[in-house]
Amino acid sequence: MSASPTVIRISPNPPVFDLPIQVALEKGLFAANGLDVRFAAAYSDHDTSEREVLKRQKESLFEDQKADAYNVCEWGGIDRLERGEGQGRIAALRPAIAAQAILAFDPAIQTPRDLAGVPIGINEFTGSHFVTVQTIEGAIGKDAVKLEHIGAPETRLRKLRDGEVRAAAVMEPWISLGLKQGAHIVALSFYRGAEVVSPHLNEAQREAFFRALDQAVDLINADFGTYAHHLTKATDGALTPGELAANYGHFIRYRHAQRYEEGLFTPAYNWMHDRGYSEGKNTHASLVVS
Repeated sequence: MSASPTVIRISPNPPVFDLPIQVALEKGLFAANGLDVRFAAAYSDHDTSEREVLKRQKESLFEDQKADAYNVCEWGGIDRLERGEGQGRIAALRPAIAAQAILAFDPAIQTPRDLAGVPIGINEFTGSHFVTVQTIEGAIGKDAVKLEHIGAPETRLRKLRDGEVRAAAVMEPWISLGLKQGAHIVALSFYRGAEVVSPHLNEAQREAFFRALDQAVDLINADFGTYAHHLTKATDGALTPGELAANYGHFIRYRHAQRYEEGLFTPAYNWMHDRGYSEGKNTHASLVVS
């Protein structure tokens, strides 16, 4: 009699970041690698305006031990582990390589220099926050960077379109939708995220999990259009899978999960500490799977 497969509960992130998980589930890749992977809940964007990050959906599920893994931006992974109970570690950098694009409809905002003193819509302590700072502070200086916490990317785009903010940072499918609606890109930067896992997952289980994700990435890259509907579903028909697929590689791409080496971690951690996002009390050894 064969052993029962390892159960791994995933705390959901927006579909653009979780697409390899969705494809691996759809194609039975986790099961083929001896795992029983399931989402701990359906994705909800309704809590992303929450200022206390550990009360947001993916973080609260993990902190309450109702989920065994989730992905978030690289800096967010560090931040959540430092804020939380210390029960997780970063196992790798996630497959999704996403752009955060700062969009505007305002013709007076054309380059990063035009953003000096202009509040930019973001979701605090996520990729939209950290990447925005990294993208524009070199052009206008730290003191001129102004951010406004709004929450979910679809809310950011809506408030931008309605003129409630003059600039906002979003990822796919909201970049493509914003461009379709007449917005223009002011600045853009790509980034990876962190895969946070519970300590009870051993090396063999982690390797099986990432092996399935890598197999899903290969399927996505062979025919992204087959899976684009997972991302455009949130737009309620405003953007078609074909329209998003036409932009594949421009604002989102997928690669095999990457080991989070100390040479990658240390500059990111020092950057956070220098800007007051971390007290600087941790090291690669204390936050990353060895």
